[in-house]
Amino acid sequence: MQTTETHTDPIAEAVANLGDGPLTEESLAAHIHPLFSRVQQGLRERDEIYLANHSLGRPLDRMADDVRAALDAWYETMDDAWQPWEDAMHRYRGVVANLIGCADPRAVVTKTSAGQGLRAVLNAMETTRPRIVTTTGEFDSIDFILKTYAHRGRADIAWVGPDDAGLFQAERIIEAISSDTDLVVVSQICYATGQVIEHLPSIIERAHAAHALVVIDTYHSAGAMPVGFGDLGADFAIGGNYKYTRGGPGACWLAINAQHLSASSSPGMRTLDTGWFAKAGTMEFERPDQPLLGSGGDAWLESTPPVLAFVQALAGLELTTALGPARLA
Repeated sequence: MQTTETHTDPIAEAVANLGDGPLTEESLAAHIHPLFSRVQQGLRERDEIYLANHSLGRPLDRMADDVRAALDAWYETMDDAWQPWEDAMHRYRGVVANLIGCADPRAVVTKTSAGQGLRAVLNAMETTRPRIVTTTGEFDSIDFILKTYAHRGRADIAWVGPDDAGLFQAERIIEAISSDTDLVVVSQICYATGQVIEHLPSIIERAHAAHALVVIDTYHSAGAMPVGFGDLGADFAIGGNYKYTRGGPGACWLAINAQHLSASSSPGMRTLDTGWFAKAGTMEFERPDQPLLGSGGDAWLESTPPVLAFVQALAGLELTTALGPARLA
C-alpha cells in the first residue's frame, strides 16, 4: 500500500538513477542506501554490521509510510478501510506474481507462512495419506510439518539424503520418485547447503510422468534469483518475504498452476484449509448448502487475512522487482 501523495515514488526514482549498467558499490551507496536511512542510522548508533543474508531483511523507510497509511485509513474511515486494504492485497499478489514469473496475479494466494501454503496443498490431496518424496535438507518448518503428518499417519515420506559431499543431487530425487508417489516437495535453493538444486525441470518432469504433483519451496530463491514458476511447470510454489525481499514476517504466498485453479467449467483442486474469503461473493454473506468457491486463486484464500503484513511487504517487494532478480543474482 503506497502513500496517496502525488510525488515520485522514491524507489522508482532511485532505481531509475542507477541506470542500466552493472550494480556497483558506489552506485548502490549513492542511490539505494538512502532508501534505508532509518535502519542505517540505527546500525551506526549501535556500531554494528548486519549480515542479513540469512535472516530478517532490512526494512525500507517507505515501509513505515505504507503501514501508517493503512492504519490512518482504519482510524479515519473505520469499516471503509477494507477498500484500500483489499487494494493493497491485490497489489501484493501482483508484485509477487511478477517476482516469481507467474502470469496470473490471482494464482498467487496470500498466506502467513510458507508452511501454511504447504498444508493447504497437503489438505487438497485426493488421498488422505499421500506418499511424498522430499529431501532431508528442507527448511525446518517444511521438515517439521511433513514429519508431523507422517507421525499422525497422514503421510508416508521418502526422505532423500545428501551425497558424500553433503550436497543434494537431482538424480537421487528422481530415483526416489515412483509410480506410487503422490507429491514431491523440493526447494529451488536448499536451505541446509545454500546450493541451487540443479536439473529442477527434470525432477518436475519425472514427477509428472509418475502422475505426482510438485511443490517447489522458493523461500531462499525468490528475490535472490529468477524463479521462473511459469516456465518450470511445477504445480505449486511456496515462499515468503522475510529475508531477501525485506518484507518481514507474516507475508508469504502459495502460487498455483493454472490447471489446478477453480473455474466455471471445472472445480479444480479444493483444499480443506479454507474460510469465508474463499467464498464466491465474499461480502454478500449468502449461505448456500454447497460451498461455492471464488474463482482462480481466490478459492484458496482462508479467513480474514492479516492485511498489515502484506502492506508492510510491498516496499521491499517493489524494490526487488524494480532492480530485477537476474540483476541481483
